[in-house]
Amino acid sequence: MKLNTPRWWYSRDHRHAPMTRLILKPASWLWAGITARRIARAAPVDPGAPVISIGNLTVGGSGKTPIAREVLRLLTAKGVRAAALSRGYGGRLEGPLRVDLSAHTAAEVGDEPLMLAQATEAWIARDRVAGARAAVATGVEALVLDDAHQNPSLKKTVSLIVVDGETRNDEWPFGDGSVFPSGPMREPFAAGMARADGVIILMPTDADQVNSELVAAFGQIPVFIARLRPQTAPPPGPQVGFAGIAKPWKVERSLIAAGCDLRDFVPFADHAALTERDFALLKDRAELFGAGLVTTEKDWVRLPPAWRNQVVSWPVVARFEDEAALMAFLDERLKAPSPKM
Repeated sequence: MKLNTPRWWYSRDHRHAPMTRLILKPASWLWAGITARRIARAAPVDPGAPVISIGNLTVGGSGKTPIAREVLRLLTAKGVRAAALSRGYGGRLEGPLRVDLSAHTAAEVGDEPLMLAQATEAWIARDRVAGARAAVATGVEALVLDDAHQNPSLKKTVSLIVVDGETRNDEWPFGDGSVFPSGPMREPFAAGMARADGVIILMPTDADQVNSELVAAFGQIPVFIARLRPQTAPPPGPQVGFAGIAKPWKVERSLIAAGCDLRDFVPFADHAALTERDFALLKDRAELFGAGLVTTEKDWVRLPPAWRNQVVSWPVVARFEDEAALMAFLDERLKAPSPKM
């Protein structure tokens, strides 16, 4: 689903878009009911290896993919053959197949699996069970599912919820708690948390303070803090930025916070495949400001090869404040799994 995320979704103040919220409420009830029924009726399959689910409770924009990549890195560092498993959203291939950087494009396997495959083994499959079985059959020892909290097809050894930790002004990760489309929630908060083993709050920078109210919202469930860190400094000189992610304004904020001389920023819909017309617009804006073009790693991998040498990729990674605590948490559950939906 490609959409421009409404900013009012993340406001707890009902004075923002009150009529829109009201009109969309019946659709929200229907969405929540369908999700709950699908999960309740499922018969999850054990693929023969531990399954770590990296999911969220909201529609996009929480940072699941950087967290999945970091969990994969930490598992691999311990000698575990861990692989990412994704639906391959945005790609035309159904799988199951292992992503090959030398052969596959974002148009074939999706942007997020292509990002994950740059650092670790990654598989895609529309059918998660078939994908998991195919990966395990090749010797994969642990599966990390990217965006699967509401997908009950596989038994999960560990279910982690990623939460956007940025809480500026009236912005709140869950808005007023409303389910899509009248709010950002994929399901009611209590229902989603009932299937969670732990929470990861992802902060946009090292300098941002964690909101104690947000931590308290999760009660006794273990909470881990991770932070996004740029792998490189932003490109020097004036820049025009662009991004097609669920919360493009976060990229704009991050570039400025990192010291980028950002003259303009152009948001696109999540997972948007840019057209020649879009790219002409970007080049026009860059020429107007005498600037270069910069975007996220996720957006960069979607660009046609002919465009890539005209745009700088600005990659960021997630790092946990307490890696040891997270790995102890995972080790305990991977040794004595109690699979969940």
